[in-house]
Amino acid sequence: MMSRSELIKWVLFFVLIINVKAMNAQNNTSTALDARQQSIVNISALTATGDLKKLKTQLNIGLDAGLTINEIKEVLTQLYAYCGFPRSLNAIGLFMNVLEERQSKGTHDEQGKEIDLGAGTRDKYEQGRKVLETLTKTPQAKPAPGFGEFAPRVDAFLKEHLFADIFDSDVLTYQQRELATLSALAAMPGVEAQLQAHIGMGKNTGITDAQMVQIAALIERHISKTQANTLRTLLSQPTVPVIEPDMLVRISEIEILPDHLEEYNSILKEEASASVKLEPGVIAIFPMYQQESPTQIRIIEMYANKAAYQSHLKTPHFQHYKTSTLHMIKSLKLVDMNSIDEETMSEIFKKIN
Repeated sequence: MMSRSELIKWVLFFVLIINVKAMNAQNNTSTALDARQQSIVNISALTATGDLKKLKTQLNIGLDAGLTINEIKEVLTQLYAYCGFPRSLNAIGLFMNVLEERQSKGTHDEQGKEIDLGAGTRDKYEQGRKVLETLTKTPQAKPAPGFGEFAPRVDAFLKEHLFADIFDSDVLTYQQRELATLSALAAMPGVEAQLQAHIGMGKNTGITDAQMVQIAALIERHISKTQANTLRTLLSQPTVPVIEPDMLVRISEIEILPDHLEEYNSILKEEASASVKLEPGVIAIFPMYQQESPTQIRIIEMYANKAAYQSHLKTPHFQHYKTSTLHMIKSLKLVDMNSIDEETMSEIFKKIN
């Protein structure tokens, strides 16, 4: 028979075990997205916005992080329901090219689990309705109230195709599918209602508040502050200022020697294009000339902050512009500007992300 002291020891042991499990459960609520999850977020957001150049980089990163070929294919296939066939097909075509390039270099990528196209019940509507009940944790009426009664075919497509044919494939988990959906919706303007709904579904699949905040940070990094702030607002999180306090706005007033005007304009156009495309901190470099005096050039320059401007000055394209055009310039005046109405300025940047 167990003595009283031994009994106390066993009770203390079980209490300790329970406390450790409770602490682990609490820690799990703030676990950061792993590399594979981050790749799903980035791939989905860039597919939704159609940025194929950045998407190519993230597809490679996703494969290197351990996503299988079939997992990525499923993400890109699923997204057609949210961002349309054109962008989904463009992304799939790009993914094919990425795989060909990697194979030519001898890189082996895991194919992963194959999709079972024959899986599921014969009643696709009922199958999809049950999946939606799992995701929302609420009963789903047949048809869906409101839009489902008004447009029954849309309700049928939603249940039978999106949530039965696509979501119920086990190549991806429900959580992975919600990561993809959340990220695509967060990257696109004008879909706040759907994003709000999928925030709830994402949480029901185990995506934590901390991970939601991390998704917003990834959207800011790869898409825009404006779209990241949309997600942050729905999460009741602080938003990030779109315009930084030390944003630099300048008007360059330049007069060009007439004999060099054509050559100067060609070099300037090339420099401005490279600056905007290649430098994240360059918001705008907008060259213009006076209609009545084409040698009078005006350039509106906008940099996210002073550090972005200093970085711009060191770029090869700016250095080429500076050294190549110095002898073409008759006069140069740099006029730094301050905003009179910063609130309206923010509205302008919402329109252009």
